[in-house]
Amino acid sequence: MRISAKADYAVRAAVELAAAGDRTVKGETLAQAQEIPLRFLENILAELRHAGLVRSQRGSEGGYALARPAAEITVADVIRAVEGPLASVRGERPESVAYAGAAEPLSRVWIAVRANLRGVVEHVTLADVAAGQLPAVVSTLADDPDAWTTR
Repeated sequence: MRISAKADYAVRAAVELAAAGDRTVKGETLAQAQEIPLRFLENILAELRHAGLVRSQRGSEGGYALARPAAEITVADVIRAVEGPLASVRGERPESVAYAGAAEPLSRVWIAVRANLRGVVEHVTLADVAAGQLPAVVSTLADDPDAWTTR
């Protein structure tokens, strides 16, 4: 799986908002804290707002805040808000692709990949990341030395 800069920036900005609690945070502050280009971040925040994950407030006390408690927003929610479905094959959902001949079982492989991806990102909330307390299953996966090897 490839995590785009957009998805990475969106999750990082959302985690910063989670860490801020109920306080609003200015876009410039978010951009500086996570070293995200401000123009790119503003577009991402607009998409997160459109998805109902972030709210904005205008004025001198304005800025951005999460629209729901951080414990109710998963990493998957944020990725879907800016990228669409978590896994796709040539722009289609894995269950929509069909292969012929020897490649026929490949669609099941893509579905399994999506299921495993969901098994992580749908169970990690912004509150988990902001608190540095990842779910045990995620920590176990990340602690496996094989997870750190590049192949």
